[in-house]
Amino acid sequence: MEFGGRYLVSAPRLEVWRALNDTQVLKAIIPGCRRIDWTGETTLELEIEVNLGLMQPVFSGDLELRNVVPAESYTLAGRGRGGLLGKAEAAADIVLTDVGPHTRLVFTANGGADGGIMKLGKSLIGNSAQKLIDGFFERFGEAMGVEVKPIASAPEA
Repeated sequence: MEFGGRYLVSAPRLEVWRALNDTQVLKAIIPGCRRIDWTGETTLELEIEVNLGLMQPVFSGDLELRNVVPAESYTLAGRGRGGLLGKAEAAADIVLTDVGPHTRLVFTANGGADGGIMKLGKSLIGNSAQKLIDGFFERFGEAMGVEVKPIASAPEA
């Protein structure tokens, strides 16, 4: 499953980078986040309650930042465990570029799941993941006190 988005953030790139790596900001804006803590220079642990419609499983997980280019990009790889619902894995590339005084943020993710969670169906999981991403960036702007606008993708030829 692939999902993601492109956003224009009305803040300088370094400010956006700092907020993306601030656990207090992240906890406040990740839906259902019960905790998120740095456990190493590039690793985090988190616990999150995910709304999957009829179910709200609690996932515990690990995140690792890879291919880090400070204030420009990184890959965020994560694994979540949801007890009887099984496991989920995802990786996301985050790329920041200057657009005048603003920042273009491109988020491209892919992931999958196994176990009981797959019985819910890919479309439900995909829709939930995209809603989480869209809500994340909406709240990200609110937490930063800046505007975050989705950028429409150019049609493919």
